[in-house]
Amino acid sequence: MERPGRFGCELVALALLLAGCSSKIVPPSQGPAPPTQPSAVATPLPPAQTPSAPAGPANAVAAGVVMGTPITALPIKRDQAVRALAAFRTSCPSLVRRTDGSGLTRPSDWQEACSAANATADAEARDFFSRYFEAVQIADGKAFATGYYEPEIAGSRDKRVGYETPIYGRPSDLIDVDLGLFSDALKGKKVRGRVDGTALVPYHDRAAIENGAIAKTAPIIAWAADPVEIFFLQIQGSGRLRLPDGGIMRIGYDSQNGRDYTGIGALMRTRGLLQPGQTSMQGIVAWLHAHPEEGRAIMQENKSFVFFREQQSAAQGALGYVVTGGVSAAVDPKFVPLGAPILLSMDRADASRLWIAQDTGGAIRGPNRVDTFWGAGDEARLIAGGMAARGSALLLLPRGTVARLAAGSPDGGAPINR
Repeated sequence: MERPGRFGCELVALALLLAGCSSKIVPPSQGPAPPTQPSAVATPLPPAQTPSAPAGPANAVAAGVVMGTPITALPIKRDQAVRALAAFRTSCPSLVRRTDGSGLTRPSDWQEACSAANATADAEARDFFSRYFEAVQIADGKAFATGYYEPEIAGSRDKRVGYETPIYGRPSDLIDVDLGLFSDALKGKKVRGRVDGTALVPYHDRAAIENGAIAKTAPIIAWAADPVEIFFLQIQGSGRLRLPDGGIMRIGYDSQNGRDYTGIGALMRTRGLLQPGQTSMQGIVAWLHAHPEEGRAIMQENKSFVFFREQQSAAQGALGYVVTGGVSAAVDPKFVPLGAPILLSMDRADASRLWIAQDTGGAIRGPNRVDTFWGAGDEARLIAGGMAARGSALLLLPRGTVARLAAGSPDGGAPINR
């Protein structure tokens, strides 16, 4: 949307304020540093409940890139390689045409690996990754991984007794603003808001929405039986509604109100509301159910609110492709090219494997921050709800990428360390 005059000036002023325009770039590290793996086991947290990373490098190249261990020496298991190869094939149509916000790759870099992927048999999956990729470490390589899953909750297409929490579609007055259109210094920055008179203002927060602020501007696509369950479904980004007649309605992420995400688990832990052993998602849900009024107020402290749409297929990631449990992961695309493989070596064995970056998340910010996807069902919920793993990450890039970046190619950004 374009608006002349004072609106444009106010928009740029707002953009500068929200984006915190800083010209400071964190330089690359000064030499290779092997990935570290902490020995302490992390306390389980609910999915995506950790604070987003503080302001830092603009992308992977600015964070610093060093050559990692040769892929032939990495502990990639055959079955994991087979599943990762299948997911990589799915991502290839996007990889060969999509602009990479990390500054690491160009679409042409992926062409050879993607062509080979379609002709590679499962028995050769592990060799495929060692033949067409090289491993790099972004920044210090220290990784933190949480988990998410596709929840199934009770819902109804129409409002009825026992189904009284609205599930909203995208409001008609929600505006997405690409700040890069107004200033080169703001490239890659976006905000969401609404027009109030001649000004762009922040969109309604969770409390305002739950109190009826969008009743006239947003469609209600379904009704949930439990406000706590739909709150956590918003965190996951997609899920399934079990309808009263036993049918299934799939819903997926359509947009978000532009407000910052706040993890309520950290708030509750700081305030002493959770006893030892209650810090998993399951423990938090139990507390919220036992304290409905206090729970509603705490959930409203997370001002972020997600809008949904009905979808016919299984859960899809940011690339628009179906995500796969135990293989797909959400990342910050400023540090990992969407579609690229990532090898995690963590203090949890189930998270230590080859993943394919096929999704993003509002709380997934910074280098080596990964949100692992575990599929649907009770087991997926249990794993994702308690996932808080620490260790190291290696990003797999097409062979030749490191040499080009080290030479300081204009397409690759600043030179990297070898």
